[in-house]
Amino acid sequence: MKKFIVALVAATVLAGPIATAAQAQDWRNDRSRQVERHVDKRVDKRVHVEKKVVIHKQRWSKGHRATAAERRRMADVRDYRRYRLSAPPRGYKWVKVDNDYLMIGIATGVISSIIAAR
Repeated sequence: MKKFIVALVAATVLAGPIATAAQAQDWRNDRSRQVERHVDKRVDKRVHVEKKVVIHKQRWSKGHRATAAERRRMADVRDYRRYRLSAPPRGYKWVKVDNDYLMIGIATGVISSIIAAR
């Protein structure tokens, strides 16, 4: 009976870090980040109201397939040399989203390269 209880306690002690590690890997599914900005809004000369604006920005990852809605927001970059980007291979194109340059497949929409704007 003592051996069974000791084995049970040892299993629970060892299972804790494994569960924590599994939970820590879950951050890959969260692809959005929040940027908070405080905007001053003056209603009257005497009244000062501060408004909180939350902006949701996409966190891009290599291998992600961009949806049709995401592709509508993307601006094509035709003069890639101006931005010091390499020539895209056949079947790919450079696009600019927010402040990032993404190389995506034309037919599939899969992101193959990400460069943050300088």
